[in-house]
Amino acid sequence: MLKPLATFALAACVLSACGAQAAVPIYGFVVKNAYPHDPKAFTQGLFFRDGHLYETTGRNGTSWLRRVDLASGKVLQQADMPSDVFGEGSTPVGNDVYALTWTSQVGYVFDRKSFKLKNTFKYVGEGWGLASDAKQVYMSDGSSFIRILEPKTMKEVRRIQVTHNGKPIAQLNELEMVEGELFSNIWGTDLIVRIDPADGNVTGVINLEGLLPPAQRGTADPDAVLNGIAWDSKGKRLFVTGKLWPKLYEIELVPKR
Repeated sequence: MLKPLATFALAACVLSACGAQAAVPIYGFVVKNAYPHDPKAFTQGLFFRDGHLYETTGRNGTSWLRRVDLASGKVLQQADMPSDVFGEGSTPVGNDVYALTWTSQVGYVFDRKSFKLKNTFKYVGEGWGLASDAKQVYMSDGSSFIRILEPKTMKEVRRIQVTHNGKPIAQLNELEMVEGELFSNIWGTDLIVRIDPADGNVTGVINLEGLLPPAQRGTADPDAVLNGIAWDSKGKRLFVTGKLWPKLYEIELVPKR
């Protein structure tokens, strides 16, 4: 994935509102806790269930599904994806975990307890992020569109385009459903957008600049960017991390505008 200049132009547009209509709320953050995170994990998907973090990673040969102890960062369970695929986002659906691949156009269905592979599913184009609620699965593909899928068949029902003041926001990556809103990383930036899943409108922007200093991000690897959002619905805790980051953070959002 090459880092397009348009990504940064869009980031600037989101934060400034481009002089257009009423600006959406901007949020900063306060770090509540910091936890160990495997610096070799190329984080693509992240979610929190039953007291543990679940994570999918990418790159050929290092694409895994993992169950991780939050406090220690210890890997408690792992399933390896085939070495010829590049793992991407994941989400829980019932008692299963659905996981995407980048360009292979195939997804995997794992049993959430045993991590045994139960099934596969097909889709057209690239797979980036996944999120789910009680009724639907949401999938990003790197564009400004989010596909809405039927969970049992993973067939596309419709699409929404994510826009900010009428302008499309592309490079949507990792997704998480947070109390009725979709949160999405904008790839290559330190921004997370909050999205109304009914119409794709951006309802807020979270600016995480400064969360992890660039010197600690594995500067030899330009892909060590912010990516990974998990929501603890019971404890009302928000977790974020990045690809190859040594830490995972619990943050509290602070309104800035």
